[in-house]
Amino acid sequence: MRTVRALPRLIAALQTPDVAAAYTLVTVGALFSTHALRQLMGNAGYGAVLSGLCLIGAGMMIARRAELRLIQLIPTTLLMLLLWLIITAGWSASPSATLTGWLQLGAPTFLAVVVAQFRDTLQTVRATGDVLRVLLGVSLGLEILSGILLDLPIAFLGIAGNLADGGPVQGIFGTRTVLGVVTIIALVTFLVEWRTRSVSAGVAIGSVSLAAVLAMFTASPIVLGMVLVSGAATGALAVLRRVPLHVRPVLQGVLAGAVAVGLVLVYIFRRPLVYWLNAEPDFFTRSRLWNVILDMSALRPVQGWGWVGTWPDHLSPFTYIRLVTGRPHASALNVWMDVLLQAGAVGVVLLVAFVGLALARAWATASERRSTVYVWPALVIIVLLTDSVVTSSPLGGFGWFLLVLCATQASLVRGWRRERPLPPDASERPDTFGLGAPA
Repeated sequence: MRTVRALPRLIAALQTPDVAAAYTLVTVGALFSTHALRQLMGNAGYGAVLSGLCLIGAGMMIARRAELRLIQLIPTTLLMLLLWLIITAGWSASPSATLTGWLQLGAPTFLAVVVAQFRDTLQTVRATGDVLRVLLGVSLGLEILSGILLDLPIAFLGIAGNLADGGPVQGIFGTRTVLGVVTIIALVTFLVEWRTRSVSAGVAIGSVSLAAVLAMFTASPIVLGMVLVSGAATGALAVLRRVPLHVRPVLQGVLAGAVAVGLVLVYIFRRPLVYWLNAEPDFFTRSRLWNVILDMSALRPVQGWGWVGTWPDHLSPFTYIRLVTGRPHASALNVWMDVLLQAGAVGVVLLVAFVGLALARAWATASERRSTVYVWPALVIIVLLTDSVVTSSPLGGFGWFLLVLCATQASLVRGWRRERPLPPDASERPDTFGLGAPA
């Protein structure tokens, strides 16, 4: 009886903005802390955390269902991609591994959809900034403790204690590459906070300095590449946002051509570029791995070998790839190679459609809208796309969460869904990108 009486109060609580704000903070924090939480709690404990967040998110969506439209919940291309990945269980060597791998995408996808429905972009930026300030601060503190004060590694977190030697450092993120991606996303977030005056100048300067210091101590050539790409994208957006409206289409075409030429030049001069970045060992490791993956993908070019996400132990063809390369790889170290191997050409086409539409919509919004907050989704997608060339980390965790979040919000603003009329009950819905309810 008490449970029945408490139900209205629970529903009322789930409808409040305070719960949505807290939910966003906890969700972003849990996904960015994936490595640390797994080391502290194990896979089962971390899975319980994500399951609990999904359960609460489902409760919020039920409680606030009058504000939602089924057609606006998820981009069509993303839904098609997720459906194809679960269909690959039909020819996977282990359907249970396919289900487990699918959940690596399904859980952060659902969490991103919940956050996108109930928080606008500025609120999301603020939540992400608050979380990253704490996590990067903890990472720097533990690196100082391990590398300077104790001069001992913190093995269970993967912290090697190399700070006194100038790096590389990992923080609580497991590897220097993941820390590097986090620092670049943090820099984008902190700068947007600064420009929108969401935090004080002192907090903004301290946050940017913290992320920049940790990025430098990762000693990763991948970080330098992401800095160059995101810096070029930021400069291009700054120009686009200042030119007259009638000039923008022409300039957009020029930029698209420049990007295409740049990609061709990068491919042609990839070896000198690798030497310049001092990334020869990483490049040769990836090159050998990708050649083996292409050979295996040629055996099942259309449908792939079946989606599994992170490579399981003792499952073909992943054991063969490890045997040939002589390394215990857990992924293809490239999002597109992983999708090609596991989901075939169909999976690659669907992923290109999903990411391409997301970037196009976010970029168009960023170049047209006045507030700086609109550049955040576009720049985050670009950082993740850059990372996708050298790691598979965007296929899960915080990378996939941010990609789906930015894509969903961009879809609500510029997708075909906004042309359809909203029901009367949705008039009080929180606006996305600060534009009012999508119509």
